Amino acid sequence: MDYARMRAIAEELMRHAPDPIKGFEITGDGIYMMMPPSRFHDFNVMRLSRQLDRQLPDGLVPFPGGDIEDPSMGKLRRPDLIVVSDEVFGEENEPFNPRDLSLAAEVVSPTNHSNDYTEKMEEYPAMGIPLYLLVDPRKGTGAVMSDPGSGPDGRPCYRTRHDYVFGDKIAVGEWTVDTSEFRTYAP
Repeated sequence: MDYARMRAIAEELMRHAPDPIKGFEITGDGIYMMMPPSRFHDFNVMRLSRQLDRQLPDGLVPFPGGDIEDPSMGKLRRPDLIVVSDEVFGEENEPFNPRDLSLAAEVVSPTNHSNDYTEKMEEYPAMGIPLYLLVDPRKGTGAVMSDPGSGPDGRPCYRTRHDYVFGDKIAVGEWTVDTSEFRTYAP
């Protein structure tokens, strides 16, 4: 099925979805309806957003939950937080072009962690997103990925990766994030 048809089906499903459904993602495998995240998840997104907001130059903003779309790849994703120019907010309800992003950040959910660690590790560099911040409250760890390009096997990847543990101050591009403000999921 072509991407335009999948997108139309996803939008129709959203019109009939029950209240807890907050959005959808489209991958090569299909359409995934998204449930709202936990409070711990949202807390970490909020802390990250506040830290970045204090450091971003005029014209760049952190934005939670914005859809990004690359029709040529047949992908629509919803990172937990993006950093984007405020100039690209002109199209109401249209997904962002991933090439307009400075950063995509994902807070790993307790149940669907492979999505952030596997699929998005290949999709985000292929979409041209220069920085990918992964926050994993399950383990109290994460990684900052940069330098998107082709790996040794020719597949898209981030060629630079810096791992961290909660408590570290990390460089995310030209910004600094204090991960001691993040919380792990309750046992």
